[in-house]
Amino acid sequence: MDQSSVLLWVKAEPFIVGALQVPPPSKFSLHYLRKISTYVQIRATEGAYPRLYWSTWRHIACGKLQLAKDLAWLYFEIFDSLSVKTPEERLEWSEVLSNCLSEEEVEKQRNQLSVDTLQFLLFLYIQQLNKVSLRTSLIGEEWPSPRSRSQSPDLTEKSNCHNKNWNDYSHQAFVYDHLSDLLELLLDPEQLTASFHSTHSSLVSREAVVALSFLIEGTISRVRKVYPLHELALWQPLHADSGFSKISKTFSFYKLETWLRSCLTGNPFGTSACLKSGKKLAWAHQVEGTTKRAKIACNTHVAPRMHRLVVMSQVYKQTLAKSSDTLVGAHVKIHRCNESFIYLLSPLRSVTIEKCRNSIFVLGPVGTTLHLHSCDNVKVIAVCRRLSISSTTACIFHILTPTRPLILSGNQTVTFAPFHTHYPMLEDHMARTGLATVPNYWDNPMVVCRENSDTSVFRLLPPCEFYVFIIPFEMEGDTTEIPGGLPSVYQKALGQREQKIQIWQKTVKEAHLTKDQRKQFQVLVENKFYEWLINTGHRQQLDSLVPPAAGSKQAAG
Repeated sequence: MDQSSVLLWVKAEPFIVGALQVPPPSKFSLHYLRKISTYVQIRATEGAYPRLYWSTWRHIACGKLQLAKDLAWLYFEIFDSLSVKTPEERLEWSEVLSNCLSEEEVEKQRNQLSVDTLQFLLFLYIQQLNKVSLRTSLIGEEWPSPRSRSQSPDLTEKSNCHNKNWNDYSHQAFVYDHLSDLLELLLDPEQLTASFHSTHSSLVSREAVVALSFLIEGTISRVRKVYPLHELALWQPLHADSGFSKISKTFSFYKLETWLRSCLTGNPFGTSACLKSGKKLAWAHQVEGTTKRAKIACNTHVAPRMHRLVVMSQVYKQTLAKSSDTLVGAHVKIHRCNESFIYLLSPLRSVTIEKCRNSIFVLGPVGTTLHLHSCDNVKVIAVCRRLSISSTTACIFHILTPTRPLILSGNQTVTFAPFHTHYPMLEDHMARTGLATVPNYWDNPMVVCRENSDTSVFRLLPPCEFYVFIIPFEMEGDTTEIPGGLPSVYQKALGQREQKIQIWQKTVKEAHLTKDQRKQFQVLVENKFYEWLINTGHRQQLDSLVPPAAGSKQAAG
C-alpha cells in the first residue's frame, strides 16, 4: 500500500484545552526544554522518566527554571486534565484532596502523581502557540501562506483567527513548522550532538513516536477508523516510509520527519471542517429578523467520541435551551452571541465563550476547561474542572471548580460567586465528568499575567447581592438542590431575606385590608414588580421563556 493512502493530522484537543491562552514563561523555550529532556532521561531512576513525578517537576521548575510553585503546579495540572482517566479516578482524587487538612498533606498527595514525561515535554513546547512574536505582529503570520489562510471558513465571514486555540490551521502550521524541534525534544540524549541537535543518522525511539501520538493521529484512506500515530508508523507495510527498523526497533530521524511532513493534512474533525461540512442545527428559534444570522454547526454525526465539536455563533435576543446527545462530551465554542440566555445542560468536554455581550450562560459540567475571552457583561453559571478568563469586562462567574480560576490578561471588574443553581440531571452529569463538590476553589483565583499581579481586578460577590438561580425547565433526574450547598454567609443572607418576606406577609395580613384595598394594593405591588422587571432586564428573560409554536420542542435534538 503506498504512503499516499495514509493521512495524518494534528489533534485539536491538546491545543483547545492544553495551550494556556497566555504567553508562556520564557524558560519554556526550546533551549531549556532540550536541557530538561536530557536531564530527565539521565535521571530515569529518580522519578523523572518514563513517568515524571510532581516532586521531580517541582524541583526542575522551581529550582532550575525559577518558576513560582503555583505556576509549576498549574502546568502539571492542566496536562493531567488531558490524560485519559476514568471519572471514578478523578472523583477519587477529589476525595483524597478534600480530606487533606493542611498544605503539607496536599503536597504529600501531589507527590504521588506522575505524568508521561515525553508527552509532558511536548505539552510544554506547544505553549509557544500563544507566544507573542514581535516579527509576527509586525508582518502578519509567517505560515500558513495567504492561500492556506483564505481557506479558513468562518462563521462571521471576517477573520476570526485571533483565537489560535480553536484554529486548526494554526495547529497544523505550528506542528509543521516546528516538527524538527518536536522530534529533537524526544530524542535519547546520546542521539544528540553536544549542542543538543540531531544528526542525519540520529535514531528516534519507539517511545518517542508513541509520545508524538499526543499531538498527531491519522487514518488509512478509505478506512473510517482513526489510529494514534505510532500504530500507523509501526504498521508493517509502512516501515520503509516511516523509517522503522525491526532490528534496532528505532526510526530514522530523517525518514520519519520526511514521512510525517508528506502525510500531514488538515484535521477532518477540526473547526474548519465542522464549519464547512458540519451539520447545521436549527436550535435557535426562527424569530423573524433576529436569527437570520444565527449559525450552529456540529460534527457529531461524523466525528469519533473524543473529537466532537459544536460551534454556535451570532445567537441574538434568544433563549436557547438544550440537553442533547449532540452536546455530550463535545468541545463547544460560543461566539458573538448577544442579549441571549443559553442553557446547555449536558456533560461537556470544554467550552470557549468569545466576544459575547449582555448574556447569561448556564452550562452542564465542563470536564476540562471553560475559557472566556473578550466578553462584556456576561454571567456564566457552571461546574467546571478549570475556568480561565482573558480580556473580559464586568463579567460574573457563579462556579464550582476543583482548581483555582485563572485570571489571564486584560480583565476588568471580574466578580466570582458561588455556584447557585441545579437541574434534575446535574449530579449524574457531574459523576460522568468526574467532578465532585469538594474541593471548591471558586473564591481563590490566581492572577496569571505578567502585566500585573494586581488582585483588585476581581471581587467576591457580596452576600447582600446574592440570589439563587432557578433553571426553568422540566427534566427527568434526581438532583433537587444545589450540589454541595451554599457557603454559610450566602445561605445566611438568603435566610434573612426569607425572614423579611415572612414579616412583610404577616404585616399585610395583620393590616386587615378591605377587599377593595387589597385589590388596590395588589395592583400597586404588580406595577412595582413590572417596573423592576423592565429596569433589570429580567422582563426579556421571562418573555423569551414562552415556548415557540407547537411542534418545536427545545429540549430534544
